Formats: sequence, structure tokens, C-alpha cells
Amino acid sequence: MNGLSKGIRKVEVALRWDPSPAGQPPADLDVVAGTYVADDPYGDPSYVVHYDSRSPDGTIYLNRDSQDGKGFGFDEVMMLELERLDARYARVVVGVAIQQRTEDRTFGDVANPGLRIREGYTELATDDFSGVLGATAATVAEFVRDETGAWEFRAGVHGFEGDPATFAAAMGAARRP
Repeated sequence: MNGLSKGIRKVEVALRWDPSPAGQPPADLDVVAGTYVADDPYGDPSYVVHYDSRSPDGTIYLNRDSQDGKGFGFDEVMMLELERLDARYARVVVGVAIQQRTEDRTFGDVANPGLRIREGYTELATDDFSGVLGATAATVAEFVRDETGAWEFRAGVHGFEGDPATFAAAMGAARRP
């Protein structure tokens, strides 16, 4: 980024997937975001935002929630207003978890999953989860403050195997090569 850049300001993370075939239980994908303080950017999240919550200051919230993929286009949408996030936060990690209700599901069991991350009309990343078909959850984005305070985006889909509660607690840990 050059000296005039303000960095990433307001981001939309959106998911889509096709409904399950007739007679099958619905697939439910959830966008999850965890915030991390500057003093411990790879420790426990300060707070986690998911389908049943929003950030205490209203800067991260779920705009649309689907439990079955029966919408048009992107069914699950989370907004991150990074420019409004308090300066004590240095990192935000966004992930996708598959609800494990009646049977264990992986991305390979979900019909036509898709991810789009954008700022305004600028597409920052897209993915179809084909690189993590055996995973039950995945981190999909990382936003980090640089030394000037501007937010930068780090793309990458990294799979996780486990239940959604475990994923929310572990998604911000440093990845091993």
C-alpha cells in the first residue's frame, strides 16, 4: 500500500450454497468472525460474532442468515466495518463453519458452496472450498492492522476438522507451515 492508502475499510463476506437434495437434512453454513487485541493477536479471541450475536460496538454483524441455502445468490452475509473498530484490535479472522446437527458434514457434502469477499464493488477473493473438501470449517480471511493503523487483507482458505464451538476458539491461532 502506498502512503495515501486508507486500507480496507468496510468488507462484506458472503456465502452461497445449494439446498440439500429432497429427503436430506438441510446444510447450514455460518460465517464467524473473531477479533484479537494487539497485545495478544494470536491468543483467545476478544469476542466472536456468529449467527446469534454481533460485536459489542456494532462494527461486525450478520446482515443475512440462511439455515438451508434456499435463497437467491448469496444467502449468508456478514459485514465488517473495520474502519470503526477500536484501535485496541489488531486482527480479525473470518471463518465458515458447517453446523453439525443430524450428521457430520464436510464441505464435500455441501452442494455448490461458494464464498465472496468484497469491499464495495471490489472483489477481494472468491472460493468454492474445493481445497478443503474434507473439512468441517475453514478460515477464509484475515484482516490485520499495519503500522499506520490501516487494515490489510490476507486471503486464504484453511480447513479445520472439528465442531463449530471448537473452531471458533481455535480459528485465530497461528497456522503451522
